[in-house]
Amino acid sequence: MQIKLLSLNDVTQDLQSQVTELYLQLNSELKQRSLKIILERPEAIEIVVCIVEHSLVGIAMMAKYTVISGHKGMIEDVVVSNNHRGKGIGRKLMELLLLRATECKLDDVLLFSGHHRTAAIALYKSLGFTLKNSGLYVKKMDS
Repeated sequence: MQIKLLSLNDVTQDLQSQVTELYLQLNSELKQRSLKIILERPEAIEIVVCIVEHSLVGIAMMAKYTVISGHKGMIEDVVVSNNHRGKGIGRKLMELLLLRATECKLDDVLLFSGHHRTAAIALYKSLGFTLKNSGLYVKKMDS
């Protein structure tokens, strides 16, 4: 098992295909962007992957941004393959993202999770995340 930061040089058509398949397990209705486009601004994103025997089995991303209230990270799109859940992969992906957050001197790391994702929520709490008393509002933009 290899947990590593992904760079633009790592992106191949095979890896992109594996990402596409993996994200179908998260949400088949998501419009997916290519890794090459996402990694065009490496200072704004951290992507960690878990590779087992040349196969992608987990991925997580953290977008980084700065606003008046501080330098922040937003963890998004954490997914571990159904066949590899319960093996600590999600924890290892998150730990590497949190290490990068420390190295980048982020003030806060945020994430959202569906209330039904009890295993993910337990993981996030064990890593020190707390539930913030706020609401998430979304407006889908035509693109």
